[in-house]
Amino acid sequence: GNLESIKDILDEPNHVFIHGDVADYVTVDQVFRKYDIDGVINFAAESHVDRSIHYPLKFVRTNVTGTVVLLQVARDYWKGRESGKVFYQISTDEVYGSLGPEGVFTETSPYNPRSPYAASKAAADHFVNAFFHTFNLPVVISHCTNNFGPYQFPEKLIPLSILHFAEGKLVPIYGTGENIRDWIYVEDHIRAVDLVFHKGKPGRVYHISANNPWRNIDLVHKIGQLVDEYLGRPVGTYRQYITFVEDRPGHDFRYALEGRRVREELGWSPRLSFEEALRRTVKWYLENSEWVEHVRTGEYRQFMQKHYKLQF
Repeated sequence: GNLESIKDILDEPNHVFIHGDVADYVTVDQVFRKYDIDGVINFAAESHVDRSIHYPLKFVRTNVTGTVVLLQVARDYWKGRESGKVFYQISTDEVYGSLGPEGVFTETSPYNPRSPYAASKAAADHFVNAFFHTFNLPVVISHCTNNFGPYQFPEKLIPLSILHFAEGKLVPIYGTGENIRDWIYVEDHIRAVDLVFHKGKPGRVYHISANNPWRNIDLVHKIGQLVDEYLGRPVGTYRQYITFVEDRPGHDFRYALEGRRVREELGWSPRLSFEEALRRTVKWYLENSEWVEHVRTGEYRQFMQKHYKLQF
C-alpha cells in the first residue's frame, strides 16, 4: 500500500486509515466493532502474477486467508441482522483461465486458474460463495478485466512502458507479444463497483468489461507513440526500446468477459474512450514524476512513518 496515493483524502472526516493485516482476525474484528461496519468492498490482494510465481505463500495469506478472515468477522458481527449488509468481493477475469482466439467467459463459466495469483483469487471466490450458501451472508462478486490509469504500481505493463519509453529504458515484452488482454480505465471500473455495491443482488456475480481487447505488442506500440508525441520526439523513437524476453510460465493467451448483466441490470457503461483514457494515463505518469520516484525508491514509506509513525 502507498498512502501517498490517497494523501488528498487522508484528512477527510469520512475517511479513516487503519494500519493492519487483513489476515489478522483480532484487528479486523476490532475495526468492525469500533466503526459498526455494515459493508465491505474487499480490494485487498497481492495482484502481480510475476510476484505470485516467486512468492505464492504471500498470495495465499493476503488473498485467501485475508478474505476468509473478513468473511468470518462479517458473519460473526452481522449474525442475525444481515439485512442491508453487503460483502463485496473484487475478483478478476484470471480465475477462469485462458481463452483461445474466440469466445468469452460468462458469469457461469467454470474456474480454471493457471497461476498462483489466479488460484488464490479463485479460492477466495469459492469461500465467498460458501459463506453465502452456508451462512446466508449477503455477498456479491465482480470480475473485471485489466485496469489502467493513475496511481498504478510502476511494475504493471502500462505504467512500466510509459516510464521506460520516456526514460530511454528497455520495455520487456513476454514471448512474441501476441497475448491479448481486455483493458478498462480505472475510473470506469470504480463507477461499476459503486453500482454493484449499492444495487447488486446478493449471491450474484457481475462481469465488468469495456470490451476493449489489445494484443500486448500493439498496446506497447500505442503507448510508445503517445510518449513520443507528448515529449515532442521524432516519430518512432520509442521503437528502439522494445525488447522481447522469455515468456512467463503459465502465461494465459487471452481473457475476455461477457458483461451484459452489469450494463442491462445496473445501467453501467464506460464513459471514456480507450484513446482518451490512455492519453490521460500517459500524461499523468509523465507529469507526476515525484510520485513515481517515491514509489520506486521507497520514499512513500517515509511518508507513512511521518504521518502515522509506522516502521518498516
